[in-house]
Amino acid sequence: NWEAKERLERELLSNTYWQSNTVLWLKRSGKYFPLMDRILAEEGVPLDFKFLAVAESGLTNAVSPAGARGVWQFMKSTGQSYGLTINSEIDERYHIEKATRAACAYLKKAKEELGTWTLAAAAFNRGLSGIRRDLAKQKVDNYYDLYLNSETSRYVFRLIAYKLIMENPDTYGFHLSPEEYYKNIETVNINVDTTITDLADFAVENNTNYKTVKLLNPWLRDDHLIIKPGNTVLISVPK
Repeated sequence: NWEAKERLERELLSNTYWQSNTVLWLKRSGKYFPLMDRILAEEGVPLDFKFLAVAESGLTNAVSPAGARGVWQFMKSTGQSYGLTINSEIDERYHIEKATRAACAYLKKAKEELGTWTLAAAAFNRGLSGIRRDLAKQKVDNYYDLYLNSETSRYVFRLIAYKLIMENPDTYGFHLSPEEYYKNIETVNINVDTTITDLADFAVENNTNYKTVKLLNPWLRDDHLIIKPGNTVLISVPK
């Protein structure tokens, strides 16, 4: 398929020669990929879908112009429909484990409705209803035969390019030692069942500081946290 070859080569060349970004993605993968691999395996989703998070956010808690947030770039309504809590104090689009499980739920639903993981990946970008309309209108049944907007047309090939480059960095001219990949620090979870009036005080009481608590728990969106009676939250602090 000459057209598919050209689309893939575009993504390989774009990302091989955009060295600064690709190096950062490789480094960040040390923090994110082990957790994502575990959750994807538990949820029955192919491990290659971790590269979708690279395409969506570059493995950062990005905010899009449209308002999508977090590593998986959920819009507010979509995140809430997949069980994420989103309010002025908590935004679980920034909770890497919960957001990854929500992404898995979305992808499994898309796979069930559309028939293939490739179309499920495209739907993460285009939307389920959008891909359904495109398939019906164009009377085809697979991603590679669809005529799509520029972004979705590149999307799956972008994932493939990230997989090829990030699983074989030396082949593409990226030579990083294991020590250069970022790592997560060891943490423990504090089970909190009463309102935190001042997150800085909470941090000091747990032998750390406000900055560290916010970095380890980016889903905490304010400097306090109201917890209703009977509810609990887990907050990570350094071990």
